[in-house]
Amino acid sequence: MDGKEKAWDIKERTFAFALKIINFANSIDFRNEVLRTLGRQLLRSGTAIGANVEEAQAGQSRADFISKYAIALKESRETGYWLRLLKEAGLSPQGDWEALLQEADEIARIIGAIIVKAKVKSKKIKN
Repeated sequence: MDGKEKAWDIKERTFAFALKIINFANSIDFRNEVLRTLGRQLLRSGTAIGANVEEAQAGQSRADFISKYAIALKESRETGYWLRLLKEAGLSPQGDWEALLQEADEIARIIGAIIVKAKVKSKKIKN
């Protein structure tokens, strides 16, 4: 598998994850003020992961690429936070939040590995 296939995989995976987050958030009762606030936070962070991965693909430099992926990593961790908060507060709507939480964690790990690899590659280029 070459670099383009790996980039495509994470792009597709984060896009599919964003769709799942949209569907999950759509099941939240937005008439409840607390759920509305948490649901919007979850929706923002869960969809921002893929948006930042997309932006990274067109990074102007390796530093820009790494920066966009770092933002995607933060967003994936934040998404996990909102999912856990909804669960522990007993506010989680019907749906497979456990699968979403696991996917957010896996995506964070993949993105973290991409960042590390890009940093190592960047150091090799400088030397």
